[in-house]
Amino acid sequence: MIGLSDKNAPNLKSLKKTYSIWGKNISFESWKMALLINWSVTISDDSWNVLLVTAWVKEEWVNEKADFFPLVVDYQEKFYATGKIGWNRFQRREWRPSEAATLTSRLIDRPIRPMFPKWFINDTQILAMALSSSWVSDLWFFGITWASLALMMTWAPFEGPVAWVRVIQTEDWKFIFDPNFEEEKIAKLNILVAGTLDAITMVESSGKEVSSDEMMAILEFSHSLIKELCNAEIDFIANYKEAYGIPEVKSFYNKVDESLYWKVKEFLTEEKLEILYNKWKKEFHDNLVKLENETKEFLWLWSSESSIKEVCAIDADCVAWIEIDEWSIAELVYKRVKEVMRKNVLENSIRLDWRKLDEVRQIKGEVWLLPRTHGSALFQRGMTQALSIATLWGPGDAQTVDDMYEEQTRRYIHHYNFPPFSVGEVRMMRWTGRREIGHWKLAERALENMIPSEEEFPYVIRVVSETMTCNWSSSMASICGSTMSLMNAWVPIKAPVAWIAMWMVYDDKSGKYKILSDIQAQEDFLWDMDFKVAMTPNGITAMQLDVKIKWLSMQVFREAFAQARISINYILEEMLKVIPESSKELSPYAPAIIAFRIDIDKIRAVIWKGWENIQWLEKEHKVDIHIEDDGLVTITAPDQISWKKVESLIKAQIWEPEVGYMWEWVIVKIIEWTWAIVEFNGKSWMIHISKLSKERVANVADVVKEWEKVWFSVIAVDKEKWRIWLQLIWKIA
Repeated sequence: MIGLSDKNAPNLKSLKKTYSIWGKNISFESWKMALLINWSVTISDDSWNVLLVTAWVKEEWVNEKADFFPLVVDYQEKFYATGKIGWNRFQRREWRPSEAATLTSRLIDRPIRPMFPKWFINDTQILAMALSSSWVSDLWFFGITWASLALMMTWAPFEGPVAWVRVIQTEDWKFIFDPNFEEEKIAKLNILVAGTLDAITMVESSGKEVSSDEMMAILEFSHSLIKELCNAEIDFIANYKEAYGIPEVKSFYNKVDESLYWKVKEFLTEEKLEILYNKWKKEFHDNLVKLENETKEFLWLWSSESSIKEVCAIDADCVAWIEIDEWSIAELVYKRVKEVMRKNVLENSIRLDWRKLDEVRQIKGEVWLLPRTHGSALFQRGMTQALSIATLWGPGDAQTVDDMYEEQTRRYIHHYNFPPFSVGEVRMMRWTGRREIGHWKLAERALENMIPSEEEFPYVIRVVSETMTCNWSSSMASICGSTMSLMNAWVPIKAPVAWIAMWMVYDDKSGKYKILSDIQAQEDFLWDMDFKVAMTPNGITAMQLDVKIKWLSMQVFREAFAQARISINYILEEMLKVIPESSKELSPYAPAIIAFRIDIDKIRAVIWKGWENIQWLEKEHKVDIHIEDDGLVTITAPDQISWKKVESLIKAQIWEPEVGYMWEWVIVKIIEWTWAIVEFNGKSWMIHISKLSKERVANVADVVKEWEKVWFSVIAVDKEKWRIWLQLIWKIA
């Protein structure tokens, strides 16, 4: 704020406005908190959710030689926001960001960064803090909207507004904006969409094999909400500017001197750039460096031979071009290469490796590479390789997720690793980075809806994708390899999942565009749209989109989905040649697990008093037994023989005695002369001497002996007290 001081700060009146978006009241408020940062805003809604977002654009001590935009985005969960203390008993405070917080930071960054002009180098930080949460729905998805609002308050060269919405679609095609956790559980399609007034700029979604029509419908609905939020931002900024004024930020740019681009273009003819075509990654890079060096030599030679008149005719500053540094020359070469390559794609449909626009590189696969693991697969597309390993274990190995919301468990876990050797680099190995976390979450979303239920397949499943070689789109390879690895590990997935990465090249002047499938590393700098989609033969399970341009029509989505289906069909066909269906046998090194359900009112009969029966079964047969409150019984055993035996014993234990039932019982003990203790289905029952014979018997031992097998029948039952009365039928000879 202009003129802010200690004297006037206590009397400062905040600006607050409430907007109704699809039936939800959302409030913006500024100058309530974080006064010194100058640009902050809090958001709140009817559910007592409160989020503080601050934006700071540095105007002093800026590194004017920076060759990248130094933007830092952090989202912080606060356990107090949901009334939790959190973490473990030794570390009762927030320490490192949770997986959800890391993903949110990454998600806020992606649609915000492209909205700044090229070569802008002011250090910029966006910090979002969750201050209060209702615990019934996610709060973080508002982050982009309020980051956009805070940045617009800075009056920095930010081309906002940008907004972000979360929407789900139910099985009956009903859309729900800002769903709660319970509603998310019933979602057929769950989507996050960011965009401007003109177009969608980012998408993250997961679905249960949805059609492209369903995806198009939810995208159109989401964009209508985004427009409402963007208009709310514009309205709030107008009120804010009128009330407080907005000082303009001093912007710094490290722009390339393009005064000699005409000469670079003259030297780097299209024919000269043909050496970059049909080359693999390292050859392409080496040839590009060679072109840079040749261009530098040409420019210096030309400068020494040119006359002053020729130079001044080109540029009013007759010596400015001489001061162009090597970085600027490299950028001019890069610009020329990009210009020619984009032209070849748009006008001639020619790609760097001469593939057709919709052609996928050759697919190769192999399973059971690692015989000691539970399942393994190597998926290769061109040079890119992903080794995926599946590990199966019991319910006790489920991951506990402890963030600021209610503690949960995760039964399907997917991890992704990107070692430096995969791209031919040397760097220090530290903790997992945001990129790896983002990629493993993407793969997890693509596959989790295809994992069988716990009752169908009671294992906890962890898949790790190791990127062995990367010539782009290793995330796509990790998903395909993981599908094959799961099938190799005996997991009866509902349908195989394949993934395709697509790009779009767009010309601003003509409006012409081309969509490319399966781009390689050398082509990465060409794209205006990065579109990734995972599909089964039946529908879409995940989607991710990033856009650099301001324009993107719904027609592009339709064409991209149609082209993706062609590529996915080819990839699935190649995958299923390697492993056409899930393995029929479990790895001999994997634990044998079975799950079945019993009536809730029979749980007591299985556990017996003080869990006595479960403890006996676990000790006797070396198994782990879990019984859920809903009656789901899970047995984890070292081999299939053990769990089958325990399963039969448990099912026998839930036997309900009926009068007249006859079976073979074992005499385990004789008490004095009056009672015999018999055992059946792991339980003990008592029989009186009077029920051993129709004639009078003086001593139980005169009729039966300990450990003798005898047939008894049930003559009376008390189910409330779980008691039965038996009568001897005959002894086994």
